[in-house]
Amino acid sequence: MQLASQQFESKDVKVQLLLTGGHQYTVYLKSDAPVLHSLLTTIVARAYKQESALHTLFQIPIDAGHSALSFSSDNLVGVVTEPPIWVEQIEDEKQPLPSILNSNYIQIENFLTPEEHERLIKYVLDKKANFVPTSTSSKEKDYRRSMVLYSFPEFTELIVKRIQEIIPDVISKLGLPSFAISQIESQLTAHNHGNYYKIHNDNGSPETATRELTYVYYFYREPKSFSGGELLIYDSKIENNFYVSAESFQTVEPRNNSIVFFISRYMHEVKPVICPSKAFADSRFTINGWVRRA
Repeated sequence: MQLASQQFESKDVKVQLLLTGGHQYTVYLKSDAPVLHSLLTTIVARAYKQESALHTLFQIPIDAGHSALSFSSDNLVGVVTEPPIWVEQIEDEKQPLPSILNSNYIQIENFLTPEEHERLIKYVLDKKANFVPTSTSSKEKDYRRSMVLYSFPEFTELIVKRIQEIIPDVISKLGLPSFAISQIESQLTAHNHGNYYKIHNDNGSPETATRELTYVYYFYREPKSFSGGELLIYDSKIENNFYVSAESFQTVEPRNNSIVFFISRYMHEVKPVICPSKAFADSRFTINGWVRRA
């Protein structure tokens, strides 16, 4: 695969370097600077496991030239540019680009003990009056229908503690570089008859940009009184140099007392729930949230 940068009028670019271990550095470079081109092409080459991404030493002046930041290319996780700078990808006939980038997720069974699970269900039913309608950051109408409980301190600490115990293994199994965690967010959601959440991702705005992982813990009363409500996690493809959702996807069944982890940038949706009784107690309940990097 060969790479050719697009031509730009030279201008100052704010460049945020994301390195392994959760380290971040901000530098200012010219849009036509060779080092900026090398940083961007290294990220693209690493995405396709190209040898050109390996064993490169970057040395970048910082602190108005009073210091130098030196690091190996294999420690480079990402590059954030403001304004955006893109790299044009040119296919090599010998090494065609993959058409589909498969999404990945982990589902862990029996996340809570039977006693904790039973207490949680009783707690939720007692808090029915405190649930409010959900919304989206874009305020788009008819994009999401469900009910949410934003404050549930009696169980927030338990969920966060369990996630902290397993998150290093989750990050490893998802193939992510380790990162420092600043916060684990959580909310409690109820999906009843006709409820859904259309396709979206969880870190597409400045306020959510530091979300690295999304998690969803499923729980409900037995016997199960609803159907549907599957989580679809879409594969990705490159279209006009942007990552967009492909038509293919992974289907995650909302299994009782299981928790699912996936990368927050993945496009995903919740299929409509069918709950004939329409009773709140028969809902598909989740504790869902996000793991933010420092």
